[in-house]
Amino acid sequence: ALECFYMFPELFQVTHWHSPYFYAYFPTANSFPSLLADMLCGAIGCIGFSWAASPACTELETVMLDWLGKMLKLPADFLAGTEGRGGGVIQGTASEATLIALLAARSKIIKLIQADHPDRSETDIISKLVAYSSDQAHSSVERAGLIAGVKMKKIPTDNKFSVRGDALQKVLEEDRAAGLIPFFGNTLFRPLLNGIEFADSFNFNPHKWLLVNFDCSAMWVKKRSDIIGAFKIEPLYLKHDHQESGLVTDYRHWQIPLGRRFRSLKMWFVFRMYGLKGLQAYIRKHVGLAKEFESLVRADQRFEISADVVLGLVCFRLKGSNELNETLLKRINNARNIHLVPCQLAGKFVLRFAVCARTTESRHIQEAWCHISHLASELLQELPH
Repeated sequence: ALECFYMFPELFQVTHWHSPYFYAYFPTANSFPSLLADMLCGAIGCIGFSWAASPACTELETVMLDWLGKMLKLPADFLAGTEGRGGGVIQGTASEATLIALLAARSKIIKLIQADHPDRSETDIISKLVAYSSDQAHSSVERAGLIAGVKMKKIPTDNKFSVRGDALQKVLEEDRAAGLIPFFGNTLFRPLLNGIEFADSFNFNPHKWLLVNFDCSAMWVKKRSDIIGAFKIEPLYLKHDHQESGLVTDYRHWQIPLGRRFRSLKMWFVFRMYGLKGLQAYIRKHVGLAKEFESLVRADQRFEISADVVLGLVCFRLKGSNELNETLLKRINNARNIHLVPCQLAGKFVLRFAVCARTTESRHIQEAWCHISHLASELLQELPH
């Protein structure tokens, strides 16, 4: 193995996502109880596609998603409880959850239309369907539209990069007048979860900020019959005596794959070790560190903040051209002291500074800013006066 390492060192290069000097992309959570639970999951080795295949795997997931839903103060409609019609499920990623929600919505609208118009074919209906997202939405939303074979329209955002009701209403009216069928929307509520009671499903990633290591993407639905109805296939060899009894669900009907790991163990171990207050303190610490970096940027007149700093992400740039900021980012990453990635906001090339690692402290923020400021000074001195 050592000989292979020295002959092909590029095979062993690792980007250290959990370094306190990693500020790219987004946080990927990690903690000792989560790692221990993941090891136990591997040791148990169950493939929990149904309650019969692993009762504990199924029931613990239902309970953990209810626990987490209550922590977030989600409406009761999203909880399974003992009599609820909704419930939660762990998907691998938010990309999977978006696709699942889109496919379930597509299946539901087709059934509703064909119930009133039996002569309309599924192909004809799908050709008229249109889904919506913010023009700031993640690329996975657009990809979900491609996979589902439906039109996906981006709604323009305001100067705060939020979708306004009047902008959405205008597009809806135009599309209905053109004979299209609006059926799905994906966006963020401002502030944070205001308006969640009007949504049919909700998803976020505990594997980013809740100290549960990848993969663990939590998804809730108000009516689990909508999602089950879109994916339910019942071969004889998967049937059992407790199917959908009201207290039991088979999670294979909530996802694209058949098999699934015992991921709820990670949530259980982390929640029991940290508790609600511990998780809140962790998130507040990261938000505080992001605010600290924001204050450093605002104190330097050469820089500007490009978007409101709401949680743990700071979007900033040098005042000047896109080319100037592209060069600055290249120098930051080529120096290999810290790692950042860019985004584009309103046509501007913007640097993203995301507080990611569990071990990040104030001194790391200060060091990162000193490094960025120093490289910016060198770059600006090279410009013709």
